[in-house]
Amino acid sequence: MSCSINRLFTSRAALAAVLLALGALAGCAGNPAALADIRYDLGPAPLPSSTGTMPAIKVLDVTAPANLNTDKLVYRLDYSDSQQTAAYANSHWTMPPAQLLTQRLRNALSSRGAVLTGSDGVSAPVLKVDLDVFEQDFDGESESHGSVTARTTLIVGGKVVGQRTFMSRAPSSSADAAGGARALAAASDDLVAQISAWLGVQALVAQQ
Repeated sequence: MSCSINRLFTSRAALAAVLLALGALAGCAGNPAALADIRYDLGPAPLPSSTGTMPAIKVLDVTAPANLNTDKLVYRLDYSDSQQTAAYANSHWTMPPAQLLTQRLRNALSSRGAVLTGSDGVSAPVLKVDLDVFEQDFDGESESHGSVTARTTLIVGGKVVGQRTFMSRAPSSSADAAGGARALAAASDDLVAQISAWLGVQALVAQQ
């Protein structure tokens, strides 16, 4: 008799657990916010720093490989498999990272002088930026950081006068998409500051 009673209570407990799980799923399905697609940008631009003025410069659109030419918010589990990347299902950028970085870079440099685009028919130094890495890297299940890497090329008078690869890392405040977006915004601003400082010591006037 006792075995029958135990089986009865076990069955009821299992049934209750199943019903509770189904109720939770129904609650999510009935709550549009739980399935909403959240869109992130890099946030407000930082205040310009007093790093001097520059002559007019053409800042071309930042380019990126195919895997970054998307609005996906990408992450990598370094502690598990550093060769695999994935993307959040319901969290995206407002536009591809290369476009976000183009806006950030032009905005920062415009505080130091005229910023032109590649289509402007004016003779000026040209800055080309190739984005290589833009992702949230997980060092552990609850620890992550934003990683941004880009290669810059400076062309003056039709000649390459400088080239350098910049890297920036910023810790995530939380191990989720929101934390990754904030970390990548901070890393992007640091990268832009590095590029701006580098330009400040380059020869931006063509040699005669």
